[in-house]
Amino acid sequence: MYPQTTESAFQYASQLGFDGLELMVWAEAASQDPYAVSELIDRYQVPVLALHAPCLLISQRVWGSDPIPRLDRAVQVARQVGATTVVVHPPFRWQRAYARGFAAQVDRLEDTHGVVVAVENMYPFRADRFMSNKEGSIQRLRKRGGAGAAVSAFAPGHDPTAVDHRHFTLDLSHTATAGMDALELAERMGDGLAHVHLADGRGAYTDEHLPPGAGDQPCVELCRRLAARRFAGQVVLEINTQTVRTRDERAAVLADSLAFARTHLARPQRAD
Repeated sequence: MYPQTTESAFQYASQLGFDGLELMVWAEAASQDPYAVSELIDRYQVPVLALHAPCLLISQRVWGSDPIPRLDRAVQVARQVGATTVVVHPPFRWQRAYARGFAAQVDRLEDTHGVVVAVENMYPFRADRFMSNKEGSIQRLRKRGGAGAAVSAFAPGHDPTAVDHRHFTLDLSHTATAGMDALELAERMGDGLAHVHLADGRGAYTDEHLPPGAGDQPCVELCRRLAARRFAGQVVLEINTQTVRTRDERAAVLADSLAFARTHLARPQRAD
């Protein structure tokens, strides 16, 4: 619902009949407060099924500047609001201490709290457009890659399957931006695929998050494969609605995307 409020997400989810939502923790105070979120859950009778840790560039100061305790807190808040999954991005390259202990921290959090910590696939940035509050990192990326070069800001890279994590999030807008084969990546994630961000893209250099079916990603095929294997994880519609002009238009985009997901995720009927 960005840039709208956390409460607006609950309103739309309740109005349109979503099963639940994924809470993005960002600068808005309500998104950071488990008590405020619990009140919204009770008011709208919509559960929070997953929580997205504050690991975006725009949320680097949420819950402090150190990403290690920030991930710990994300898991703790997830448990408080009843979410069973925490989505997290791989560490940025300049977060050296965090990157060194990231895999062990994820394992520890899953073992200790019984919450799935699903590491998300990302995409390379164009070095001449890369934005960060770490000026030294920007300069190094430009120097190594040259103007316009594609570079990964993540350690060890934007493909989380390079590390033997237990659980993964597959984002189809990110595969579009990265030029990756989403179905092949899903196969590599294997049984570790626990969470899906269902969206679309056309391969632009920016993260588009188009409604499923509006780009060139294999959204239908992925949904059908998940249904055929009786996928027991979560599928979240993570689409960009910033360009719509009215509440009714936003509701229509969300309703169409929800219908798309339910149609193609329907499990095939068993033969008698």
